[in-house]
Amino acid sequence: MHKIEDLNIWKKLMELTNAIYHLTSELSSDEKYELNSEIKRSTISIPSHIAEGAGRNSNKEFKYFLSVSYGSAHELQTRLNLLTE
Repeated sequence: MHKIEDLNIWKKLMELTNAIYHLTSELSSDEKYELNSEIKRSTISIPSHIAEGAGRNSNKEFKYFLSVSYGSAHELQTRLNLLTE
């Protein structure tokens, strides 16, 4: 088991999550209603999956949740890219 408070990646992702929540509060009405909820969900899922993996009993399980987190990061990147197009 890992302590999430000791994982630098988790700390950085929590900072990213706070920044994304701030960014989404500044979106226009059209963007807010279409992507805001999806962006927030994918953002929070990244550090959440790391935390869940950290609480598991084996490194194999931890690696699995790191992989899921990586997939969520790609979801977030895709949704943020939609805002810039």
